[in-house]
Amino acid sequence: MRLDRTRLAAVSAVALAVLFAGGAVTVASADRDEAPATPVSSSADAGFARDMAVHHQQAVEMSFIVRDRTKDEEVRRLAYDIANTQANQRGMMLGWLDLWGLPKNQSGVEPMAWMGMGDMGGTGDPDGAVMPGMATNAQLDELRRASGREAEVLYLKLMTAHHRGGVHMAEGCVQKCSVDIERNLAQGMVDAQRSEMALMADMLKERGA
Repeated sequence: MRLDRTRLAAVSAVALAVLFAGGAVTVASADRDEAPATPVSSSADAGFARDMAVHHQQAVEMSFIVRDRTKDEEVRRLAYDIANTQANQRGMMLGWLDLWGLPKNQSGVEPMAWMGMGDMGGTGDPDGAVMPGMATNAQLDELRRASGREAEVLYLKLMTAHHRGGVHMAEGCVQKCSVDIERNLAQGMVDAQRSEMALMADMLKERGA
């Protein structure tokens, strides 16, 4: 039995609420950066904005791919919600970098170095998976070739892994970022993506996966 639209709508509401996160999150952490007038390029704020923008872009790409590979309305609605939410969040983060006068790309710096992970941030995969949870180029090609139930299952599995990596990174920002609105956005990402992972687990069970 397919999940009804009420549950999908509830997950969508959580995701959309992320875009309007205001002052709901207060976190005390000894690791958090001191709040500067404008974040510097090496700050957690700038690093998170850069890395999550890249991470989000792949989620948007995968979501548009699966919308063309299946007619299942449940999967298509979820893919649309993820693409719409993460494209908007990506725009916000790139906009902050512009506002701060910082580059959107920083050469010579490993992904997730702002989390204190250094070269452990990247996966080391030469096939395109530059951060934990990201799909490889081969996996994206497999999704493009798939159709119907096969595409649905592959997308749900890839997006679940993608969300796990995204939640890990967002939790890092909640602990380390100094700009309130960015930290609140990161907490909203954690909440929304955990909710979507639970939904995707149920959708995979429905499909015998």
